[in-house]
Amino acid sequence: METVALAVTDGMLHFELSVAHEVFDDPAYDLAVCGPGPVRFGRFRLEPDAGLDRLPGAATVIVPGWADVDVDPPAELVDAVRAAHEAGARVASLCTGAFVLAAAGLLDGRRATTHWAHTDELAARHPLVEVDPDVLYVDNGTVLTSAGKAAAMDLCLHLVRLDHGSAYANTIARRLVVPPHRSGGQAQFVTAPVPAQEDHPLTELLPWAIERLDQPLTVEDLARRANISSRHLGRHFRAVTGATPLQWLLTQRIRRAQELLESSGDSVDAIAAATGMGTATTLRRHFNRTLGVPPDAYRRTFRRSTAPTEEPGAHGPTPGPSTPGEV
Repeated sequence: METVALAVTDGMLHFELSVAHEVFDDPAYDLAVCGPGPVRFGRFRLEPDAGLDRLPGAATVIVPGWADVDVDPPAELVDAVRAAHEAGARVASLCTGAFVLAAAGLLDGRRATTHWAHTDELAARHPLVEVDPDVLYVDNGTVLTSAGKAAAMDLCLHLVRLDHGSAYANTIARRLVVPPHRSGGQAQFVTAPVPAQEDHPLTELLPWAIERLDQPLTVEDLARRANISSRHLGRHFRAVTGATPLQWLLTQRIRRAQELLESSGDSVDAIAAATGMGTATTLRRHFNRTLGVPPDAYRRTFRRSTAPTEEPGAHGPTPGPSTPGEV
């Protein structure tokens, strides 16, 4: 079982803590709540399972939201989180828990996010952090951050997908009655959001494009289909998906490749053709850059942990287009 430690002290936000506890209080994980002693979360009082010295022994450490970003987090918490990362733990913050990771120096030189109301403060206080206010979460491999409140669920389910595959994460999402993926203003994962307005240029375009991922599609092709200029197309894509048309297309191709790797026995060459990547070499390059593992390793990991599913898998940072004007 994966060991997950929730790092808690006085001054944390109970919502984010509860979200993480709900997701990881699961047979696939060995969950421990770690703190310096009894802690208070607003009206609630919590008795931790272990001390903060337990953090370095965990595979994953999760830091819930920090209630008052104008107050420095306790040094013992910061030190314990830093020690856990140095010991090899994957460290994730929920909402304003990013201020704890930043204080520990874990976000220096990395892209990160937090609640939109506090992104400016995080950037001002920690200038070495590349703060992105437009995403639901950021995955840097061993350091992850989420935006505010409900985005904590997005990141927690993302961690489960990384550990045990899409089917397992989807099972947990169904139990919690939440979507396994959410669309929004982020580029690292987009689940083909369709605008609510029936007359929006992307309402019919996005499903149309997803049905043709095996074909070469250019910005001009998409603009022609939507009957608007390429410039206006890019503006609509940014507003709806948080990505450029080519970034969005490549994200969908990677997600389709994940689905096929999880649910079929097709060769990497066949999957490359089915997703419009052309060659296995191109698929491997984009897949490895996006998810940090090659397609074959992704398939082996998934098949060890769960059964096939029709849902796409985990999501990493959105890569750029493979060639100018086409992806």
